[in-house]
Amino acid sequence: MVNTPVRPQNQKISKLEGIKERSNNLREPLATELLEETTHFSEAALQILKFHGSYQQDNRDNRVKGQEKDYQMMLRTRNPGGFIPPELYLTLDRLSDEYGNHTLRVTTRQGFQVHGILKKNLKATVSAIVRNMGSTLGACGDLNRNVMAPPAPYKNRADYQYAWEYADRIADLLRPQTGAYYEIWLDGEKAISGEEAPEVKAARQRNGTGTIFHDAEEPIYGQHYMPRKFKCSVTVPGDNSIDLYTQDVTLVVMTDAQGELEGFNVLVGGGMGRTHNKEETFARIADELGYVEKGDVYELMKAIVATQRDYGDRANRRHARMKYLIHDWGIEKFRAKVEDYFGKSLSPYKSLPAWKYEDYLGWNEQGDGKLFLGLSIENGRVKDEGDFRLKTALKAIVEQFQLPMRLTANHNLIFYDIDPKSKATIQGLLDENGVATNPDAIAPLTRYAMACPALPTCGLAITESERVIPGIIDRIQALLDKLGMGDEKFVIRMTGCPNGCARPYMAELGFVGSAVESYQIWLGGTPHQTTLARPYVQRLPIADLETFLEPLFVYFDREKKSGESFGEFCNRVGFDALREFSGNYQIGSYKGAKRSAKGRKIRYRIGVRDDLYDRLKDMSRDRGKSMTDLVAEALEAYL
Repeated sequence: MVNTPVRPQNQKISKLEGIKERSNNLREPLATELLEETTHFSEAALQILKFHGSYQQDNRDNRVKGQEKDYQMMLRTRNPGGFIPPELYLTLDRLSDEYGNHTLRVTTRQGFQVHGILKKNLKATVSAIVRNMGSTLGACGDLNRNVMAPPAPYKNRADYQYAWEYADRIADLLRPQTGAYYEIWLDGEKAISGEEAPEVKAARQRNGTGTIFHDAEEPIYGQHYMPRKFKCSVTVPGDNSIDLYTQDVTLVVMTDAQGELEGFNVLVGGGMGRTHNKEETFARIADELGYVEKGDVYELMKAIVATQRDYGDRANRRHARMKYLIHDWGIEKFRAKVEDYFGKSLSPYKSLPAWKYEDYLGWNEQGDGKLFLGLSIENGRVKDEGDFRLKTALKAIVEQFQLPMRLTANHNLIFYDIDPKSKATIQGLLDENGVATNPDAIAPLTRYAMACPALPTCGLAITESERVIPGIIDRIQALLDKLGMGDEKFVIRMTGCPNGCARPYMAELGFVGSAVESYQIWLGGTPHQTTLARPYVQRLPIADLETFLEPLFVYFDREKKSGESFGEFCNRVGFDALREFSGNYQIGSYKGAKRSAKGRKIRYRIGVRDDLYDRLKDMSRDRGKSMTDLVAEALEAYL
C-alpha cells in the first residue's frame, strides 16, 4: 500500500510546490494577508488564493507609470453542471454592482465570473456567495475544477439526469476537504449545503491500493494537491455540448434498454493550454481509456487522480498536466498504472454514436410539460448596454419567477422549469430589453463563436480577444458577403494568449494571441468539436485579415464537397494545398456567385449606406431572416 507519493531524493520541484506545502492546507499566507490593509496580495498568497476561486488582476487600461497598479480580483463560481439556483443568481447580480464592474461573465466551464472586486471587499463577496447556495472553492488552482455536464434539462431522459447527478457526485468526491475555506471566508462557520451521497463519503476514505492519504486533512490530494489543474466532465452518448475531448477525464453515461444506469465509458488526457515557441507544450484531445461499472466509478476516479497526483511533473509546470503524462507514457502504460491503483482491469470502451454539438437555444419542451429557454450571450458578458439590457432582463425574470438556470460551455444560459403560462410574460420582458430569443435571428458566425476576456484584466493576455472579436466577425461576414458566400457558417474561437481558455484549438478558425494586434491562426477543427485544429500561420497582423482569408474562402467555395464544412475542407485538402492556392491567388479576382436555397444566383455588387446597413442588421436579427432575403423582398416589392 502506498500512502505517500515518493519523490526521488534531491529531485527539483517547482517553487509553487513549496508554497502549497507551507500553506497548511491552503490557509497561509492568505489568511494573514487578507486582514492587512493593502490593495493586493503577495505572490505566495495569491497562489493560494486561486484554490479559493479567485485570481488577482490589474486593469491594464488604467496603468500609469510611477503609480501603483489598479489591483482587483476576479472571482469564479464552482457550480457542477452549470447549475445556478435563483437566490445565487440574484446574489451575484447584486455583488457585481456593489463590488464588481457591473457585469457578470459566463465562463466556458459553466460558471460565473465577477470582475473588478477590490481586496477589501473580497471576504464580503465570497461569504455572500457561500451563504446563498454557491461556492468558489476549487474554481481555480491545482485541483479538480468545475465539473461540466450537458445543460439540457430533459426531464424525460434518464441519461441526462444521470449526467447531472454524477457531475455533482464527482465534484463532491474531489472537493478539497480542508477547513481553510470556511475558516477564512466565514470565520469558521460552515454554510448550509446539500448533503453528500453516503457512497461519496465512503469512497473518499476507502483505500487499499494507495489512492488516499490516511489520517490527513486532504485524503485524496495530500498537502501538495495536484501538479496542475484537473478538469472533468460527464455527458451522454452523442452530446458534445461540453467539448468532451478537451477534458482530463470525461465520463459518458451508459444505460440499458430500460434507461437504467449501467456504467460509464471513460476518456482521459485532453487539454488545451500551451506556450508559444515551446514545442514541448501542445494542445491534445482525450484518448479512450475503457469502461467502468457504475459501482466502481468513484474508485476509478480516485485511481486516475492518484496516477496524475503521484506521477505528474511537479518540477516543470508547463509539463504538469495529465495530457503530458499520457503523451510521454502512452495510453497503455497509463491504463496499466491506473489499474494498479484501481485494483482490477478496466473493461473495453463501448461503441458510441457520433458526437454532435448542440447549443439548446430558443424555446424548448423539457419533457415533463414545462419549458426551457436557451439564451445566447455574446462572449458570455451579462451587461446592460444601450438598448440591449440583458442584465436587467435576467434579474427581472429571476425575481418574478424564481427560475433555476444552467450555464453552458459556449457561455450561454438556459432557464428551465418554466410554466407554459409564464412564457408570454418572460418573452415580453426579454423583448422590451432588446434580448433576442429566436436562435435563427443570431448571425451564425456570432452564434458559434467564443472569446476569452483577455485585456484589460487578464494578466496573461498578449493582445485583445473579447473586445475585438465582434468587429473581426463583422469583417469576416463582410468578406463572405463580398465573395457570394454570405450564408456560410463555421466555428470561430479567439484567445488573447496560448492558454486556450476559449478552446481555440478545436475551432474551424482559431485566433490565438501572439503579439500586439497579431494572432496565430489555427485551422481544421470541426463543427462538432471532435478534431484538433493545427497551426497554419504563426503571426498574422489583424490588419491583414481579409487578404489572408480571401484565398482560403475562395478555394473552399470552389472545391468543397456537398455538406463539407470549412474545417473539414481544410483537413481534406491539406495545408500544402491551401498555401499553394493562396500563393497563386490574386486578391479581388473571384467573381463567383452562389446560388440561393431556391436555386437563384445571389450577386453581391450593390452597396448600402452604413446607417441602412445597421438597420438591416437589426431587422435581420428581429425577424430571423438573412439580410440578403430582406433586401430581396424589399426590392421585389418595389420593382
